[in-house]
Amino acid sequence: MIKNHEEPANSPLASAGKNLSKLERRRTVLYAAAGLFSLIGLADSIYLTIQHVTGQSVRCTIVAGCSEVLSSSYATFGGIPLAMIGAAAYFCVFSLSTLAAFGYRSAGQLMTLVVMLMFVVTLWLFYLQAFVIRHFCQFCLLSAATTVLLTGIAVLLWRIRRRSV
Repeated sequence: MIKNHEEPANSPLASAGKNLSKLERRRTVLYAAAGLFSLIGLADSIYLTIQHVTGQSVRCTIVAGCSEVLSSSYATFGGIPLAMIGAAAYFCVFSLSTLAAFGYRSAGQLMTLVVMLMFVVTLWLFYLQAFVIRHFCQFCLLSAATTVLLTGIAVLLWRIRRRSV
């Protein structure tokens, strides 16, 4: 009778398997966190899109300047509200992070690319608020903070991917 060969608990192969499963768990948790954070950004962007489309003004309670930022020429891109583009981006990140959490590797790589693009756009929009419009919108700052968190998660996932190759 042939027995299945198992590696001793202290062998390099057994410890590599434990590390891999630990990396897989960490990767799944990070993708789940990215999905949750993207839902915050999605809710924020949908709120701003609805306010823009219906012509309602957004009331700032933390900082003064929402009206100046959201009524500026930078609030739309090609006639499309920037918040709507943001909602689409957050929805993409949510979808891709969910797929990646279930093991679709290319979805995770694409999510990283989308998040990095969002980060660059966020830096540009923050610059516009600070130095061109000279006002800040609390909802825009929430979106920026969410994108920075997603960027941190994407960097951690990239480091895990490099370690497991």
